[in-house]
Formats: sequence, structure tokens, C-alpha cells
Amino acid sequence: MANDINRFQAIIAHCKEYGFIFPSSEIYDGLSAVYDYGQYGSELKKNIRDYWWKSMTQLHENIVGIDAAIFMHPTTWKASGHVDNFSDPMIDNRDSKKRYRVDHLIEGYADELKSKGQAEEADALLTRMDQLLAADDFAGLKELILANHIKCAVSGTDNWTDIRQFNLMFSTQMGSTGGEEANEIYLRPETAQGIFVNFLNVQKSGRMKIPFGIAQIGKAFRNEIVARQFIFRMREFEQMEMQFFIRPGTQKEWYEYWKQERMNWHLSLGIPASRYRFHDHTKLAFYADAACDIEYDFPIGFKEVEGIHSRTDHDLGSHQRFSKKKIAYFDNEINQSYTPYVVETSIGLDRTVLMVLSEAYEEEDLSTAEKKDSRVVLRFPPRLAPIKLAVFPLLKKDGLPEIARQVMDECKPHFRCFYEEKDAIGKRYRRMDAIGTPFCITIDHQTKEDNTVTIRHRDTMLQERIPLSEVRAVVEKGIL
Repeated sequence: MANDINRFQAIIAHCKEYGFIFPSSEIYDGLSAVYDYGQYGSELKKNIRDYWWKSMTQLHENIVGIDAAIFMHPTTWKASGHVDNFSDPMIDNRDSKKRYRVDHLIEGYADELKSKGQAEEADALLTRMDQLLAADDFAGLKELILANHIKCAVSGTDNWTDIRQFNLMFSTQMGSTGGEEANEIYLRPETAQGIFVNFLNVQKSGRMKIPFGIAQIGKAFRNEIVARQFIFRMREFEQMEMQFFIRPGTQKEWYEYWKQERMNWHLSLGIPASRYRFHDHTKLAFYADAACDIEYDFPIGFKEVEGIHSRTDHDLGSHQRFSKKKIAYFDNEINQSYTPYVVETSIGLDRTVLMVLSEAYEEEDLSTAEKKDSRVVLRFPPRLAPIKLAVFPLLKKDGLPEIARQVMDECKPHFRCFYEEKDAIGKRYRRMDAIGTPFCITIDHQTKEDNTVTIRHRDTMLQERIPLSEVRAVVEKGIL
């Protein structure tokens, strides 16, 4: 699937045409790297969110969830290191005035090399880039760009500025609109800090015992200088994070546990293991002792979807120093008080939506010797599909719509249903294939005779008769 740009563009176009994802403020020519979820995209996103939340909180007895505010005391971000260190190396082309993130610029050139059959040269280039990034060697990175004659896509020149760091946080004012009474605060660039500052609140009120986790789903904001690749990298996005608090010295064991546990979750989506890989970090944060990404093979290549990080006691320790409040846990089993270590799992909800769409999208040729035919189908796991059941009366008369409405009334309290009378039945099936609906039932004249309906299965297009009374049970079994 890697580097299939045509497929990627087809997915983007499909998302807009069928109500999944739209450019934000499109009537005003849009806003760069900001997107709105449409009627089916918002359902898909909600289903993924709910599936993650259930797997983390309901199925783990020692993990609870919170919902922290987006606005936080500004010292939070000083303690976390974001004020001083949350930045990306950028470079400008003097002729086009276009700004690039350095790693994206070099990765783009490496992709060009691979497309020309120069995979070894591309891999060597990326390895050298990783080494220079790990050493914060900006002069070396610029020399690497110049040595490889990497040019700006707009100007076609390699007239580059020096590489500089740009902070990625959005700031705003709380209080007055201006003047001395206004206080600068930040839109949170991640959700994790809301968990850390609430550690004691949750631990004490929930009487939680180490090891335990705190999960959260919420919006985060980053002023990406170079935002691209549809919803893969946005300025406003949603994260699903869990911070697992553990006894110091046990972090390696828990890190390996959560690596496997999170990969198992990804595989439970029905995506083959061959589509995933672990990528160990070359450059570790100074406080971390292990970190890796779970990468998925998007049409644009293997990219990070989720990170697993062993963060030691840096976060709680840092908030303890800046707040001057003791943040510790007394462990009755060893009769000792300590600052817990943390293993983090952090997955991008929007990237997961894109992953599920990329895996599900298929253009299928159904041509026979007699006629040409094709369809676009989204093969979502049924539990994630925006619509679970479509109900179609064959005709708008003869009492068929009334029976169809009875089916809708029975099923819609339990799962999302869709009703339609317009067009030939074949066209209605194709529309449901395009939004990924796993089951369609058709009410026809035989239904009035024997109380059976035709149920059509999305993936196989197989049609069979089942009792009208069993529709709900068949669908509920199919979406488990």
C-alpha cells in the first residue's frame, strides 16, 4: 500500500463526496490543516472513540477515565517543558518564502529516491537524518540537504536559510481582551498533563492502588508550521491517552506489557499484522528510558498512529517541583513512599480514523462477460461502521413502507439504522456499500406472505431470506 498517492487522493475525495470529512470553512476557501467531520465521519469517529474507551476503562479494572479542561494554569506547560522545548526544526526557502519541517523535507526527497529505484540511497539518507536529529545537529542537517541538492517544490532552488526551532503551542488571553489585566494561557498541545495534575485527586478519591491507569480522550492543538496529508497532521486534533502509574523498577516489564496490549487492540480491528510495525525511537527524551511507535502502512507509507513511552517519574516529579505540592504514593506492600513511574500509551483518534478508512477502502471490479460493473466499498469492521443496518421497502406502496418503518422502530434504539425508499434497489445497495453499511434488508411482497425479508451482506453481496422477527438479532450478532 505504501506511497500509493492515487489511492490516497481517492480516499480523500470519497470522504468528501459521501459525508465523512470536509475541509473546514470551505465556503470561505477553507482553513489550512483544519477539517470538519460530516454525518458519517462523526459516527465513525465516535465508534472508534467508544471502542477505545471501553477497551481501556471497562475491560481494565484498574484504569479509570477523566475529562480534564483544555485550559490549564500556564505554569503547567512550564513544568512539562513545552514552553521551552516544544518545537520543531524548520527551514525556509529564500526564493519561494515557503517553510518546511526539516524531517518532512528530507523524507519527501527520500520518497523520490525510492520511486526511482534507489531504495538503499534513500534508507542511508534517512538513517543519517535520524542521527543528526538525535544530536540536534542543525548545521549537519542543512549540509545534508545541500549535499543532496534537495530543492524547494515551489521555487525549484536550494537557496535555504539556516535551520531554526519554532514553538508549536497556540497562546491566547484569559480575562480582558488586552492590557495588563489579561493573562496569557495556552491551548493544550497534549492531553497528558491534565492526567498528571489530577493524579492525587483521582488516586485519593478513587482509592486507587499502584499499578493503575488514568485515561482521557480530548482535543489538543499544535501550530504545525507544515501541516499536510489530510487528517494525518492537523492543527486541531483529538488524542486518546492513558497514563499507567507503576512502582519504580517495574517500568520495563510494564512497557513490554503495554506494547503488546496496544498491538492486540489494533489487531482486534481486523487489520492484518503485516500492516503494522514497531518503530523504536532513535532519540529518547532525557527523562525516558524506552519509547516506540506503532506504525501503520498508510497509502503514504508507514506512519505513526500510536506511541508507547516509559516516562520514568519525570512528569509527576516536575509538577511537584513547580507546584511545591507533594505528589507521592505510599505503597503499603513495601511500606514506602515514592513518586510513581509512568508508562504512557497515546493514540491519535484522527489518525486512527484515517487508518480505518485506508484499510477499508476498496474499488472492486464486478464486471462479467455480459456487462461491466464496479463498486466502491468501505469494508469497516461492523462494530465501527457508521450505519449498521439499512432498511429498504422495495416499493413505496402496497404497505411495504409501513412494514419497513416497524423494523426501523424496533432496531433504531439499539444501533444506527438508515431508511430509504428512493431509486432502484441496486443503486441503494451501492450507496450503502460506499459508506460501509454491513447489512441491508429489503421488504418486498413476499414479506407480506411469509414474514421474511432479504438480508444483503456488504462484503460478499450474498442475499438470503431470514424471518422478519430475527432482523435485530442477526444484526446485533454481526456487529459484536
